[in-house]
Amino acid sequence: MSIKNNLQRIKSSLPKQVTLVAVSKTKSVSEIMEAYDAGQRIFGENKIQEMVDKEAQMPKDIEWHMIGHVQRNKVKYMAEFVSLIHGVDNFKLLKEIDKQAKKHDRTINCLLQIKIADEDSKFGMTSKEAQDILQSDAFSALNNVVIVGVMGMATFTDQEHQIENEFKKLKSIFEDLNTLELKNSKLKTISMGMSGDYQTAIACGSTMVRVGSSIFGERNYD
Repeated sequence: MSIKNNLQRIKSSLPKQVTLVAVSKTKSVSEIMEAYDAGQRIFGENKIQEMVDKEAQMPKDIEWHMIGHVQRNKVKYMAEFVSLIHGVDNFKLLKEIDKQAKKHDRTINCLLQIKIADEDSKFGMTSKEAQDILQSDAFSALNNVVIVGVMGMATFTDQEHQIENEFKKLKSIFEDLNTLELKNSKLKTISMGMSGDYQTAIACGSTMVRVGSSIFGERNYD
């Protein structure tokens, strides 16, 4: 099937309240433009330099989401245009995003990445760490970032029950954080679910799914 057909098939299966991030990492500008021409406007990348290169060549009404692990020294390259940073897993990173956003006189939306998987390779903070950040004076002093929700990645496994439990855990953490009296936060997004498990994620409360290979085909790592 074509990228256009894949996109239409996935979009038609999503509830109205769920946002689709088309994960375009490793894909060419021409492939991403196929999705753009089919109506997709939100694209996710996991390498900042790759996203910067593509942003320079593509239409300016695209929302670019940084979905990968973020190194603090690279934030400056995307601060001018990035719409949403999914993988904020510590306060120092949040502080750097705020600093770079201020230079461009803008506010950058962020998601706190929560570790819900068993795997050591997955990044993220605990629910307690997220609460401590959101309730801290240091966070209240930041004026150029807004926390709009949480993100999590399930364990890479065939065990459907485990994946479901991890997604439910993230939904529960999101609900707990939403009971706090918070400044700089408008919690509305739960970003969880990828090509292999997004339907399970939606059933568990996801409001944003990150789908790549089901739209574009397998990744080009050559």
